[in-house]
Amino acid sequence: MNRSCFLSLAALLFAATFATAQTFGFGEAAEPKQERVTADVVAAVSAAAPGQPFQAAVKLVHSKDSHTYGKVLPPGVIGKPTKLKWTLPEGWQIEELPWPASHQVPSTDGAISDGYDGTVYLPVKITPPANAAVGSSAELKVKVDALVCDPKSCQPFTKEVALTLSVAASPLVNEANAAAFSSAPAAEKTSIATPPVTSAANEEKPAAASTTTAPVTAPKLPLTFAELLLYAFVGGLILNIMPCVFPVLGIKVTSVVQQAGEDRRKVVLHGLMYTVGVLLSFWVLGGLAIALNKGWGSQLQSPAFNFFLAAFFLIFALNMAGLFEIGTSAIGVGSGLQAKSGLGGSFFSGLLATVVATPCSAPFLGSALGATLTLPASQSMLIFTLIGLGLASPFLLLSLFPGLISALPRPGAWMESFKQGMSFLLFGTVGFMLYVLTNQIEGLPVLFAILSLVLIALGCWIYGRWALPHKPARTKNIARLLTFLAVAGGLWLGLPNASAKRTHGEEAVNLKDPDALHWETWSPEKVAALRAAKQPVYIDFTASWCWTCQVNKRVYTDAGLRALFKQHKVATLKADWSDENESIRLALEALEKRAVPVNVLYIPGVEEPFVLDELLTVGNVTAALKKLEK
Repeated sequence: MNRSCFLSLAALLFAATFATAQTFGFGEAAEPKQERVTADVVAAVSAAAPGQPFQAAVKLVHSKDSHTYGKVLPPGVIGKPTKLKWTLPEGWQIEELPWPASHQVPSTDGAISDGYDGTVYLPVKITPPANAAVGSSAELKVKVDALVCDPKSCQPFTKEVALTLSVAASPLVNEANAAAFSSAPAAEKTSIATPPVTSAANEEKPAAASTTTAPVTAPKLPLTFAELLLYAFVGGLILNIMPCVFPVLGIKVTSVVQQAGEDRRKVVLHGLMYTVGVLLSFWVLGGLAIALNKGWGSQLQSPAFNFFLAAFFLIFALNMAGLFEIGTSAIGVGSGLQAKSGLGGSFFSGLLATVVATPCSAPFLGSALGATLTLPASQSMLIFTLIGLGLASPFLLLSLFPGLISALPRPGAWMESFKQGMSFLLFGTVGFMLYVLTNQIEGLPVLFAILSLVLIALGCWIYGRWALPHKPARTKNIARLLTFLAVAGGLWLGLPNASAKRTHGEEAVNLKDPDALHWETWSPEKVAALRAAKQPVYIDFTASWCWTCQVNKRVYTDAGLRALFKQHKVATLKADWSDENESIRLALEALEKRAVPVNVLYIPGVEEPFVLDELLTVGNVTAALKKLEK
């Protein structure tokens, strides 16, 4: 037992030592090298004095050929501005100072970009409070958020560093850092033609970016911003026919038919309200994605969110199936109230369409979403807006052009049958959400989730049976109370907690299908080790809540494709993003992706991975594997 533990520990230490020589996520094994960039906090004083300001700075040290970006990107430069978030003790004040001028650096596409390399100091002025106690100490913390690139690839860099200073009666100069603060830095540059400058005295300047000898390979031209907007709109448009959104689209078809004979102004208002609902949802999702650095559909990594979504779709499906009606009465309602609730319904449908769209990633959508990683917030939000407009455009066009509505079938009894038929698509969505849950939680919590949905359905049945308008008031009130208790009790019973989360391990070979591909659990260290051994690596970035990911899995049952994987001895790794995983998120960002599915193939001897289309076919996966024969 002890010997086994010793051998395992030795192997782990070897792998860890080996992995530190790689670029995080996907670096080919080579001789050990330092990190692309390191960060520290330095100050002009070794002890601060009450009420007396001093200079401090974030010190960034870049490895050879690596660079980060300035506070503001010059026109035409694609990258990510470097951000610093300082946290100081109560009463301590901070003032921003101009950063050093940035200069020309090599970008990943072989062109010249603009940023910082070598050693650079990003300064601030800090003032302790006048009543700071002499003899006390203060911790100055700062979070660095940057994008570090070399001529081959980029990866996010996020790190929190700190410096502890004592408080003395008078400031004590830090001689070791005096050179760094000996002169005020130049203002942030606004032109790419500014020549390189040295950031700190007595430090050797790395070779100029234009003389770099790093080989640059057959690179893809970056998409223009106009092309990204087009991709965003087309991707949003395609979302309408994805399985996630289609049930909601079916609901809107019935409402469009219902409005065929109504006033054109009212029809247009319905279309606009639906569009506003879609856009509002995309603005919220986009804002959260940018502010929290989350990916598309990341809310589905929460078992609690998925459970509430399953319960909501169950109630919605039962309503469409005719088990009960919400907001109606046997004698009807006034026309004004009906119009108000109708517009609210269109707005709600827009919100719902966006929520159910997040498990899907349509073609063209991946490129547009990936670009939001490096674009300014305003441009990123414009991309999210175009995706929303693409999703809303079919219903909006039907509303704006009544001639299109008149081409649809006339309202009639068929609409009730159509509505009830569409409810089965929603029941299917409930089943899909349960599948997602079974990949996130295990044991009794799964049973509780299923039984809770039964209890919620019981509550809906009680409401539809005894809360009818013609029933006595006492009967209706009791029915509503029982409905509330059943639904609330079901939500409480089935709500998963953190302790219920499933522990994901390596997947075993399917014994019922001996020819099935053997998927191992992805890790950056495993990728580095396999590439060091010159073995082809195929990675499937997936999630149980991603509908497109599940559709893609059908290609792996093809016998010819399996034979190619085995012929070329391709290691198949699965990066499961069903739950939040920081390593997977960073790996996706390094590939300039924000959503799954993402499938990549690493070819021995080729640094950059081959990224497949979002929607897999036997043909495009076969074409990718054929590249191993060259």
